[in-house]
Amino acid sequence: MLTQTTTRVLEPSDLGAALAVLESEPVANAFVTSRVQIAGLDPWRLGGEMWGWYADGRLRSLCYSGANLVPICATPEAVRAFADRARRAGRRCSSIVGPAEPTAQLWRLLEPGWGPAREVRANQPLMVTESPSADVTPDPLVRRIRKDEMDVLMPACVAMFTEEVGISPLASDGGLLYQARVAELIGAGRSFARIEDGKVLFKAEIGAATPQACQIQGVWVAPEHRGRGLSETGMAAVLRYALADVAPVVSLYVNDYNTPARRAYARVGFRETGAFMSVLF
Repeated sequence: MLTQTTTRVLEPSDLGAALAVLESEPVANAFVTSRVQIAGLDPWRLGGEMWGWYADGRLRSLCYSGANLVPICATPEAVRAFADRARRAGRRCSSIVGPAEPTAQLWRLLEPGWGPAREVRANQPLMVTESPSADVTPDPLVRRIRKDEMDVLMPACVAMFTEEVGISPLASDGGLLYQARVAELIGAGRSFARIEDGKVLFKAEIGAATPQACQIQGVWVAPEHRGRGLSETGMAAVLRYALADVAPVVSLYVNDYNTPARRAYARVGFRETGAFMSVLF
């Protein structure tokens, strides 16, 4: 039995304990929880390792180490332990992302060896709702995307990613992984858009989904159609689908400087409940 504080890579047999930690904060942990519920803890299927921090023999904190480095329910002592392991392993992630306080601590410890970052977004409000606002009518033209419409949707997805992250998702491998992810969301019925004359005017995805909570991502309006309220009515439509078909709680996080988006989401029914932080490499 582990009786001291320690960290180790979790194994498939640790799944129950890991899910107990993840599900203790279902909204904040929705992204990682959804992956673990599908893939388990096998690194090959999960796409990375899950590190566990133990105190007095009990698993108390986690850190997902894959394309992203994500501290989960991480105490300050756990963050220090995760930082030590990350330093020894070397940087293999393209970002560090998670609840603002532990993520900021993790970055302070890693920055001397891993820095400088391409961009640090220190305050990304986490917004949550359990019910839509009655003040915004859902756009009736926003609907689920069919599998045969992927070629229509893909340019909008690339434009959104490039605008949001600052680099093209097609840069590293020709976009194979990104296209696979877009196809996965379409196949799961979690990709939505308004399409007119073969062009996407609005789009969004439910990127993570568990029985407890889901997370909307990839919200985008074609530049020539911005300022017409499509983000509000489109989000109202996606929110209606999410609450009816996916989970009782819907969340998203947004850059603090994007005040138009924050106002639009608030009008649709979201409220700010916390903050995330992202470090981009």
